[in-house]
Amino acid sequence: MSCSIEKILTDARTLLERLKEHDTAAESLIEQSAVLHQRVAAMREAGAAPAEKVSAAGGTLVATPRRVLCFAALWISLEEHQDALELIMSKYRKQMLQIMQGRKGEDAEPVLKVHQANSVIDRICEMGEVMRKAIQVDDDQFFKVREKLAQLEKLKIRFK
Repeated sequence: MSCSIEKILTDARTLLERLKEHDTAAESLIEQSAVLHQRVAAMREAGAAPAEKVSAAGGTLVATPRRVLCFAALWISLEEHQDALELIMSKYRKQMLQIMQGRKGEDAEPVLKVHQANSVIDRICEMGEVMRKAIQVDDDQFFKVREKLAQLEKLKIRFK
């Protein structure tokens, strides 16, 4: 019997070490995500005023393509970090759920309810991701149409 108790204690220590590693990795990703979010916010603030220039001829607002591409790349990177965080946190919650299930059944009930709520939240996040992709495609199409309109206006001004 002492052998099985020692094995259980060893397994518990191993699980605890893994949870600590995952926790530090999750905290690191959260910090990286926060830094990236701050960078995106700073670029938005810095790019908001200079990125929109009023053209002398038409009086319309035009965003520079370079800044739009830079912002889009940062936004995609931010989304990738958020997806990685969601995946890590989902795995972390599942491991915690398994540990809690190993303990008393009544202790695991609140965790089970949270896990069920998190699965609903995960589905909502997936729908949000689909919506973000749709918005991105729509924005890309909008910028293409805007560029074509600007080109047509330039041609119109040349022929007048």
